[in-house]
Amino acid sequence: MRYQNPVIPGFYPDPSVCRVGDDYYLVNSSFGYFPGVPVWHSNDLVHWRQIGYCLTRESQLQLNKSSVSSGGIYAPTLRYHAGRFYMVTTNVDEGGHFYVWTHDPAGVWSDPIYVDQPGIDPSLFFDDDGKVYFTSTGGMQSEGIYQCAIDIETGQKLSDTRLIWTGTGGAFPEGPHVYKINGYYYLMCAEGGTEYGHMETIARGETPYGPFESCPFNPILSHRSLNHPIHATGHADLVQAQDGRWWAVFLGIRPVRFPYRHHLGRETFLAPVAWTDDGWPVIGNHGTVELEMETETLPVAAWEEEAEVDHFDETKLGAKWNFIRNSHDVDLSLEERKGWLSLRGSNVKLTDSGTPAFIGCRQRHFECEISTKLEFHPQEGDEAGLAVYMNERHHYFIGLTEINGSRVITFRRQVGSMTIDRHSAPIEAPIVDLRIQATPERYVFSYQASDQHWHILGEAETHWVSTEVAGGFTGVFFGLYSYSTTGVAAYFDWFRYRKAL
Repeated sequence: MRYQNPVIPGFYPDPSVCRVGDDYYLVNSSFGYFPGVPVWHSNDLVHWRQIGYCLTRESQLQLNKSSVSSGGIYAPTLRYHAGRFYMVTTNVDEGGHFYVWTHDPAGVWSDPIYVDQPGIDPSLFFDDDGKVYFTSTGGMQSEGIYQCAIDIETGQKLSDTRLIWTGTGGAFPEGPHVYKINGYYYLMCAEGGTEYGHMETIARGETPYGPFESCPFNPILSHRSLNHPIHATGHADLVQAQDGRWWAVFLGIRPVRFPYRHHLGRETFLAPVAWTDDGWPVIGNHGTVELEMETETLPVAAWEEEAEVDHFDETKLGAKWNFIRNSHDVDLSLEERKGWLSLRGSNVKLTDSGTPAFIGCRQRHFECEISTKLEFHPQEGDEAGLAVYMNERHHYFIGLTEINGSRVITFRRQVGSMTIDRHSAPIEAPIVDLRIQATPERYVFSYQASDQHWHILGEAETHWVSTEVAGGFTGVFFGLYSYSTTGVAAYFDWFRYRKAL
């Protein structure tokens, strides 16, 4: 069978996976966005449906100290043991390492249980003798993988933290996972930084603390220095299917042309895993993967495709929607005006480090179109509309505003410290349609008022909202945004995300 990579496109990095019977569950990093840590379900490892989030309450996730969109929640690990799902991660801005648990991954997760160990990228390993090991990277200041034993009920350390492996010599050993397979303890981690030198390496030993013997053909996954549409592969997790075969999920990027730049973020890829006669894993085609993979898979179990239009008819937002930092700072309603989303503007702008009145979903396709119908009665300086958002310093916006007593459509490009605005001629109607058309290299911004004709107001390059320019660890969001110093509400009738056919 053939399947397409990435299996979860768009900004869904650092995947971690576990199997329970015939069901597979996967989580991703969420950084400075709320809710935190999306949860996915699959029955064939190829087709994934989002079923919720691990972190949905203030008591679980505080992001107000995250001054940038790439702060917050880093690199989760998902594991299942004795009827419980455990998700362990790090809030790098507040609280450090913690884990939450549940009996139902689509339901409510527990409040955090904290573990006092430095670093990032934590993982849990449940050994056959009942001991539980907490493994993490030492972080930027101390390169290596560290481990201790913990009480899984309390998070209390039962042993000192020990350095167990320094990797193969690549920068920033991170994303460690421990597995027990055929009597060996395997320690797998990413090295080289999560950029174009990214790679996955593995070692094994006879105890959870090693000593660890490095795989003789490390790295077992890497696209570094290749002329290839996929780059920066690494941060992998292994899972054994119910038929006995092994698979790896991992992150990768799809750059646009040369010089390389990517704006969709780090995405989730899948590859089969074979084992050598002497017990070492081989990911994909000797460590590389393709956009289209030809391999034997589990029986296909595809989900119904998500509707391209959100009519805002439900009582709560769908799973695709996220807030920048904590949602309790956003005055949003799906009931104030039935069939419309009410987004009351705040005095926080997209350039600020607070929580703007913004809800967004990830850009998941290079070629797509987003649009909305907006009703807005702005006062001087108020604005509401559609945003292409990478971070505080790199984003684009088209929306309705009032300037010098005239209602106009404004188009803004924010690129680092440069702000460039363009305005339409005055328009009469407070109801407009807004549209953004995306190609791999540019966005086209249009509006439609009472004359029922689309007017192009401007274009902007994807290059300026790419990671290589904007920095950070995230990807582009398409969002609904409202700004008002007096709390004027914007009303959105629908939101359409249409991928190219």
